[in-house]
Amino acid sequence: MTIKSFIFSLMIVTVVALLLPSCNKGKKAATVSGMSKVMCDESFKNVLDDEIEVFEYSYKDASVLARYIDEAAALDSLLNEKVNVIITYRDLTPNQKKILKGQGRAYRSRRIAVDGVALIVNNANDIDFLSVNDIADIMTGKSTKWGQVYPTKLKDEPIKVVFDKNRSGVLHYMKDKFNGGKDLPIEFFAQGSSQEVFDIVKKTRNAIGVIGVSWITSDMKSTASTIEEKYAELESGTTSRQETKFTDEIKVLGIRTEDSLKDYKPYQAYIFDGSYPLTREIFAIDASPLGTLDHDFFVFLTGSIGQKIILQTGISPAAVPVRIVNLVDNE
Repeated sequence: MTIKSFIFSLMIVTVVALLLPSCNKGKKAATVSGMSKVMCDESFKNVLDDEIEVFEYSYKDASVLARYIDEAAALDSLLNEKVNVIITYRDLTPNQKKILKGQGRAYRSRRIAVDGVALIVNNANDIDFLSVNDIADIMTGKSTKWGQVYPTKLKDEPIKVVFDKNRSGVLHYMKDKFNGGKDLPIEFFAQGSSQEVFDIVKKTRNAIGVIGVSWITSDMKSTASTIEEKYAELESGTTSRQETKFTDEIKVLGIRTEDSLKDYKPYQAYIFDGSYPLTREIFAIDASPLGTLDHDFFVFLTGSIGQKIILQTGISPAAVPVRIVNLVDNE
C-alpha cells in the first residue's frame, strides 16, 4: 500500500553556545592542536565525518583520525588502551567501567543522539511498509519468502536479508530487538560496510537491507554548502532543519506497531517523538586525560555545535531543545 500523504516537520532549534567563550575565539582555537584518534561504528560514519570537518575547520592545528570498524572492535580497542574515544550504540556495561577504573582511566559517557534503523528494499519491491511483527517473522526465519509477508508480485522469491558487518551495532540492535540478544536463526549476508548494503539492495530485487538512517539521506551527499557557510550557520543563534529527504535509489519502508494503523518512515521528527519504532541511542565514550585533544573532541561532540551538526544529518540530537511544528502535505 502506498502512503498518499505524510506529516512533515519543521524543526527550529535555538541553542546557546556552551563550549566556546563568546570572545577571543581565535586564541582559544590556537591552543587546540595535535592528533586525536577515534574509533566509530561504521554505520555512524557520515555523521562523524561532518563533525570532524567542522572541528578541524574550527581548530586549524588539530587533526582527528577516524577509523570506522564494527562496534565490538571499537569497544575492544577502548578497553585494551589502543584508543581513548569511541562512538557506539550502547553504553559501557558495569564490567567495562570496572576495567577502565582498574586501568586508572577516568571515563565519560554521553548520549549524543538517537538514530533510526531503516529497512530498505529494491524499487521493484511493491511492499511499502512492514509491521514490527512482520520484521520479527523475517528476522527469526518464520517468513522466508516475500509472499509469506504480503501478497506481492515477489511472493515466490526468497527474502535476502543484508547487514553491514557480523559484529556491527545495527546487527546487535536487531538481535536485541527481535531475538533476545541471541544470534539470528537465519542466513543473512554481511556485506562489509553500509555503502555495500545500499549497493546490493539497489541491484537486488528480493533483498532487504538493515542500515542506519544517515546512509539514506540524499541531502547528506550535497556539496552545495562550503565549510565556511556551514560553520557560519552553526555559529549562528538559530539552526533550522526541514524534513529529511531520502534517496530515491532505493525504497525506505514505513514501519508500524501492531496497535497502530499508521506506519512511519524514519524521518527526524518521528525518531524524535518516538513514533518510528526502530530507534537506538548513540554514545560518545571518552577515557582520555583532561586537557588532551581527545577530550577536546569529546567535548565538541557533546556540546552545542556538535549537537547542531547532528540535527542537520537526519537523526535526532540528544541535548538540544527542539520545537516541532506539524505541516500537512496535501499531495
